[in-house]
Amino acid sequence: MNTDQAFDLLKDAGVTESSSIQTVRRWLREGKIKYEGGNGNRKTGYIMDDTDQAFEMLKDAGVTESNSVQTVRRWLGEGKIKYAGNGKRNTGYISDETASKLAINDSINQNKDEIIHRLKLKIQAQEKHIEGIEELHETAKRILIQQRDMFKKEVAILKNEKSELQNESKDLLKENIELRNELIKLKEKIRNNYMIDSTIQSNDYSEKLGLSKMASDKEVLAEYKGLLKITHPDHNGNAKVFHYIKTDYDNFRKSNKGK
Repeated sequence: MNTDQAFDLLKDAGVTESSSIQTVRRWLREGKIKYEGGNGNRKTGYIMDDTDQAFEMLKDAGVTESNSVQTVRRWLGEGKIKYAGNGKRNTGYISDETASKLAINDSINQNKDEIIHRLKLKIQAQEKHIEGIEELHETAKRILIQQRDMFKKEVAILKNEKSELQNESKDLLKENIELRNELIKLKEKIRNNYMIDSTIQSNDYSEKLGLSKMASDKEVLAEYKGLLKITHPDHNGNAKVFHYIKTDYDNFRKSNKGK
């Protein structure tokens, strides 16, 4: 085998170009191959005596045993190796036809076992991944349930508050109506009473106001101011009554300036 053939053999077996070059140089130094040509025009056909030689060279080049078995089997099928070896070699490879098949079958079985082992590991990893997803799902489910219960409680609280506000609004409205009715009655009473009193043209202002004769000027003034506020037209009061009260109020103030 020459250098070009050895280089092509190694490349076809999957050895990198740099490793192939180093191995060919070493084989050339050790006398395992001979130098022919060297112009780069390599022959594509392999000239190898038997499978033993192929196994030994591939092993010496650092190719793994399983890859060597597959490569040698292929070369033998392609006619690149003349015949199966006789088993007389130091590498430990079985090279007769029956043993070679057994070795190849063992390699295939090893590959199957390795594939099965990898598949089992992959399945285990997938199962762990699924368990993690299921755990996350359960966690998310619990959180959603808690949030749902919390929202239900908040809705119930809001409904109660709404009901309480509605009741308070009803009570306020009722109270407002009652106060309004009382105010209307009070205004009507003041209008009727004061109109009657105003026709009398009495100067007893405390009597007109329904106060005690012993009432002080401050009490009279305070009562007038209250009546003016209630009867003022801006507060939906009676303009005529307001006029009477305002007139008496002004007269009362004038009569008490000198005091």
